[in-house]
Amino acid sequence: MPPPSGKSLTKGKWRALALSILLHSTIVAAAVYGWFTWKHRPPPVETLAIEASVIDERSLKGISPAPKPAPEPAPPEPVAEPEPAPVEEQGPPKPDPAEEERKEAERLALEKEQQEKIEQQKREQDQKAAQELKEREEADRVEAEKQAAAKAAAQKAAQEKEAADKLAAEKKRAEDAAAAKKAAEEKSRLAREAELRRSLEAEARVNAARNSDEAMRWHAQITSRIERAWLKPPSARAGISCIVSVTQVPGGEVTAVRVNSCSIDDAALRESVETAVYRASPLPTPPAGVPFERNLELTFAPTS
Repeated sequence: MPPPSGKSLTKGKWRALALSILLHSTIVAAAVYGWFTWKHRPPPVETLAIEASVIDERSLKGISPAPKPAPEPAPPEPVAEPEPAPVEEQGPPKPDPAEEERKEAERLALEKEQQEKIEQQKREQDQKAAQELKEREEADRVEAEKQAAAKAAAQKAAQEKEAADKLAAEKKRAEDAAAAKKAAEEKSRLAREAELRRSLEAEARVNAARNSDEAMRWHAQITSRIERAWLKPPSARAGISCIVSVTQVPGGEVTAVRVNSCSIDDAALRESVETAVYRASPLPTPPAGVPFERNLELTFAPTS
C-alpha cells in the first residue's frame, strides 16, 4: 500500500486537534456548571434547642417529699416531628449520557484512527521490509548467477587451455617424432649414400684393379694353369672357347666350377674343362695391389 499523502496527514491532524479542543471545552463547561449549582444550593433547616438544668441528688435529701398527688391520666405522647433529611452537598453536575456517548464515540474514533495509522505504518514497514528482502534476494540471485557464469567461463577457459596445451603437446610430439624420423631417414640416407659411395669407390677400385695390367696378368696365369691341367677330349678341335665361373677362397682353393657356355655343344668338353679347373687348384694368388676375387669369370680358350 502506498504511504498516505501529506494532504491526508494534515487533514487527520486538524481533525484530532478539533476533537481535543471540543473535549477540553466540554470539561471546562461541566466544571463551571457544577460550581455554579453548588454555590446556589438552599440553606440547611434550623432545629429547636431545649435548655435543662442538672440537680444534684444530695441537695434533695433534706426536702420532704411532697405528697403524692393522685395519678393523673398520662398525657398523650408527643409525636416527634420528623427530622429533615440532611441536605447533601451537591458536587459537579453529572455529565449528560448523550454527551458521554458522544465523547466515548469520539475517543473510540480517535483511537481507531490512531490504531489504523499504526497498522498502516506497520503494513508499510512490512511491505518495505518485504520489498527490501525481495531486492536483496534478487541481488543475491543476480550475484550468484554472475559468480556461476564467471566460474563456468573460468572452467571453460581452463578446459580450452588444457585442450589447447594438450593439442600443442601432441603437435610438438608429432613434430618431434617427424623431425626425429626425418633425421633418422636423413641419417640413414646419408649412411646409404656413404655406403654406396664407398661401395662404388671400392667397386671402381676393384674394376680399376681388375682392368689393370697386373689383374690381366693374374687372370692369364690362372687360365694358363687350367690349360696345363686340361686333358683334351677326342671331340675337341682347335679354336674352341668356353666361359667358366670359378668360386675360390683366399689361398686359391677352388670350391665350385660352372661352365656357362662353349663354342660347341659338347658334354665331354664341358666335363673336361670343369675337371681341369679342379686339377689346377689352388689357383695363383693375386699380386700386390690387385684385390682378391672370390668369384672369377674366365675365358677358357686353349691354343692347341
